Amino acid sequence: QVQLVESGGGLVQAGGSLSLSCVASGSTFTINVVGWYRQAPGKQRELVASSSSSGGLKYADSVTGRFTISRDNTKNTVYLQMNNLKPEDTAVYYCGADLSITTLTGTGVYRYWGQGTQVTVSS
Repeated sequence: QVQLVESGGGLVQAGGSLSLSCVASGSTFTINVVGWYRQAPGKQRELVASSSSSGGLKYADSVTGRFTISRDNTKNTVYLQMNNLKPEDTAVYYCGADLSITTLTGTGVYRYWGQGTQVTVSS
């Protein structure tokens, strides 16, 4: 059973920094694309940043230059360093990953989500 577990959320003042971590564990797998998403109250979940297995990185325009996504494949962990946080960054942040899993019947790609971690930025 694969699990994604986020940590590192909290309360910070505007201009401050937080670092989020997401660890994948469980079955034997390969992480393909992994991303950080966020959902603010009353809004749809949106992509914040993503990292592909080939090294490609994508960022939402609203966080470019402030957030940095990185991954350590040896630890099955992805990080999100958030600097110069703004009140509009307040949301629940989720880790989402597409994992290649090989079973006796073959290899498939499956999407998994973490439980989310709250980030609150006060003005």
